[in-house]
Amino acid sequence: MLMAHPAVLKRLIEQYETLQVPHAENGSSEVRRRMDDVAYTLCVATGTRDIDTALIAARYQLPGARPEDDSALTA
Repeated sequence: MLMAHPAVLKRLIEQYETLQVPHAENGSSEVRRRMDDVAYTLCVATGTRDIDTALIAARYQLPGARPEDDSALTA
């Protein structure tokens, strides 16, 4: 399977998260359409079928998000 470049994934995650705020506030159809477009692109880029799984998969592919990375654990 081809994998999207981490920079592309990061940008898509940021776009989706940014669009969530306006959608929650006013729910305009244009914002919803853009959210759907970004969600679809994230799903295609990660080989998943829903946005929640796509976000997890995309974040996992970002630098520093490896299973052996214990940077989030406190000493």
